[in-house]
Amino acid sequence: MTLLENKIALVVGVANARSIAAGCAQAFANEGAEIALTYVNEKAKPYVQPLAEAVGAALFMPLDVEAEGEMEAVFAAVKARWGRLDILVHSIAFCPAEDLHGRVTDCSRAGFARAMDISVHSLIRMARLAEPLMENGGTILTMTYYGGEKVVDNYNIMGPVKAALEGTMRSLATELGPRQIRVNAISPGPLRTRAGSGIAHFDELIDAARLRAPEQTLVTIEDVGDMAVMLASDGARRVSGDIAYVDGGLHVRA
Repeated sequence: MTLLENKIALVVGVANARSIAAGCAQAFANEGAEIALTYVNEKAKPYVQPLAEAVGAALFMPLDVEAEGEMEAVFAAVKARWGRLDILVHSIAFCPAEDLHGRVTDCSRAGFARAMDISVHSLIRMARLAEPLMENGGTILTMTYYGGEKVVDNYNIMGPVKAALEGTMRSLATELGPRQIRVNAISPGPLRTRAGSGIAHFDELIDAARLRAPEQTLVTIEDVGDMAVMLASDGARRVSGDIAYVDGGLHVRA
């Protein structure tokens, strides 16, 4: 018996086959889950389509969290097909480039608001829609980064945004816990993903992570997927409100 047999997983935030969310979707499928997958818009669809086919996604729908009604349509489709949801992966983060590449001190009001809405409030909205579909309990996972705890050079305003995401995760875990809905965050080390490449001097960040991590190796999306499977499985049924680090031990270094 596979770890996620008969479980329904909705994975949001796949940009292409090498994104963190893609690693989660593939790992879930490998462990027997049925997959619902989203893509942000028609331009992104061709980059996500191969993964949808690879995991046998039963639902493959657009979801731009800024587009009115698209999120509700996805959850309605999940309800219509399965009547329930067991696993939700929220792997979405965005900040306008002009604010991402500048000082926190100089971040615009509009850029900050947009980064918080897309990266954090979207998790709240998804949790609210997932709650009635998780009648028998479930798992909600979001993706964070060590820059939400400590100041990481060039991570800039996304540090405060990730800190807000982590606080939101803990509040959701507390509020949804009585319904046996667990909410956790995964904190991967630096990965060569499309999102990561938007950070200034990202190659330097990657090299430093490789040298400083106790395991002296870089994390892969497969490593993150394996952790997601573990947290979504029944073996982690008493784990909630936690941050699971997948960084080769990098976060323990001063």
